[in-house]
Amino acid sequence: MAASRNPGSGSRLAAFVTAFGASRSVYGALRRRAPGDPARWQRKNYAGRTVDLYAGPAAVVGAALGTVPARTRGAAGIAVVAAGACGAYDDMLGDHRRGFRAHLGALRQGEVTSGAVKLFGIGAAGLAAGALLKERPVDKLLAGVVIAGAAHFVNLVDVAPGRAAVAVLGIGAPGLLRRGSAGALAAAPLGAAAAIVTEDLGERTMLGDTGAHALGAALGTAIVAGNGRAGLALHAAALIAAVAYGDEVSRIAGSPM
Repeated sequence: MAASRNPGSGSRLAAFVTAFGASRSVYGALRRRAPGDPARWQRKNYAGRTVDLYAGPAAVVGAALGTVPARTRGAAGIAVVAAGACGAYDDMLGDHRRGFRAHLGALRQGEVTSGAVKLFGIGAAGLAAGALLKERPVDKLLAGVVIAGAAHFVNLVDVAPGRAAVAVLGIGAPGLLRRGSAGALAAAPLGAAAAIVTEDLGERTMLGDTGAHALGAALGTAIVAGNGRAGLALHAAALIAAVAYGDEVSRIAGSPM
């Protein structure tokens, strides 16, 4: 992509501000009046404190709307919205099983668990987004692995208040230095994470699978936009290793997938 056709610092700022503002607006609206039974929006965190799940939908909307480059908007939208939807399904209807192995084992027995929905749903969305971002078949496949892997990775680090949001801010910040669409794409999840990180750290809300998967998918999209085949292969290998390790630790420790 030629530099003259790529968005610059103004687009990065616009993406950050749009994502931040949209996330704050949705979060505030949900706090004032969330749809349905209020109890459905409440969970006990690791310390037994009651927190809400409003940060999740807020992060999805912010990360999706903050996608500025027009030529990548469709791919980012597919990845973020699908990952958030699969995460929401698990937040609302998830079962007790821990780790990919347990969910795949249930699938072999003919039972479709919420974890299986996430695994295959986010994987399919990642491949669809990757197909829009890259031209060659190998690059499309690697892009799909990176997007899905990033979504699962951010969810796996979400084991304490603010952990996922802080991880997104730390991992995504260097992406702002990239020229072109990659920098603008990195700004969207950063803005969405920045909008809710204070409430998350203060144990008033949590991203849940909804927000963690969506922010991870948005980060993955930015990584894909900024890398060629070698970079994609390196990121794909690192994410596969990290997710496999994290999944095993999660299964042993008994924390949710």
